[in-house]
Amino acid sequence: MEDRKTELAANLATVEARIAAACAASGRDRGEVTLIVVTKTYPAGDVRLLRELGVRQVAENRDQDAAPKAASCKDLSLIWHFVGQLQTNKVRSVVSYADVVQSVDRLKLVSALSAAAVRAEREPVCLIQVALDAESGARGSRGGVAPDGVEELAAAVAGAPGLRLGGLMTVAPLAGEYAGRPAAAFERLRDISSRLRADHPAATMVSAGMSADLEDAVTAGATHVRVGTAVLGDRPRLG
Repeated sequence: MEDRKTELAANLATVEARIAAACAASGRDRGEVTLIVVTKTYPAGDVRLLRELGVRQVAENRDQDAAPKAASCKDLSLIWHFVGQLQTNKVRSVVSYADVVQSVDRLKLVSALSAAAVRAEREPVCLIQVALDAESGARGSRGGVAPDGVEELAAAVAGAPGLRLGGLMTVAPLAGEYAGRPAAAFERLRDISSRLRADHPAATMVSAGMSADLEDAVTAGATHVRVGTAVLGDRPRLG
């Protein structure tokens, strides 16, 4: 266990240095960027070690893995993010532990989240997932709403009981005009975020960037980066 903690500490230091360097290069304060460690497929023991190392925000993408992990770590002071595609039949479970749902991409999901949040007496922060590879009116290959659908969804979240509109999330697309161009994709997200804040000033969160492209995201104004492999490395995973 100590060997694993040493490994995680070294990886965290490397990621921290990358974020700090990207902030310095773009004239941003390091405090403007929050690191979320994506612990999907890794055991609860790693989550505990990360918390000992100062990590407070973690993310999961599958409820069947996240729910038991969150339950076993409920004694820790953590902020849990759900970042995967979310089916409405999983909403009640996800709302029970997720403080932030980053993958809101359709009106039906907003309604389900609102009902579950009110029932559970919780108030999750919701991010609109923007699919930069989606045509108008469509969803992306990895979830998300096309850019022209953001305004309608944001209004729905803002008006839904039990939910708080936090901002936007995206994943660098694998297809379309932004494929292989994460910097351009994240710049586009920044433009969409600026328009969103005109109507919803409190929706300041911009979640973008992962292990391979976090520098591009920081340069483009991301407030949160989601890093998994660069922190947790390659090791035997859950089931």
